[in-house]
Amino acid sequence: MKITLVVVVVAALLAAVACATAQTPPAPVERGQAAFKTNGCYGCHMIGKFGTPIGPDLSSVGRKYSAEYLARWLRDPAAQRPSAHMPVLELTEDDIQELSEYLATLR
Repeated sequence: MKITLVVVVVAALLAAVACATAQTPPAPVERGQAAFKTNGCYGCHMIGKFGTPIGPDLSSVGRKYSAEYLARWLRDPAAQRPSAHMPVLELTEDDIQELSEYLATLR
């Protein structure tokens, strides 16, 4: 009887953990990676072997720039570098934060 009760309790705990894990929203970095794709950043930039090499390769951009700098860049590239060829993008503030956090992880 005790073994059956233990098995039932363990099964219930595992089911609760599985439900909690399934409902956990993606982390900002994961959302930033998705935003890179949904906003078409890959149309000009490469990360690893994914994307188009028109603009700079972003595979290790996090080595050089912080998330804060990258967020400022995404808001207004020309304000950071007047000679920038990157246009101002129509990104939400959430997109900017998530993209900048994701890009800052690229080493």
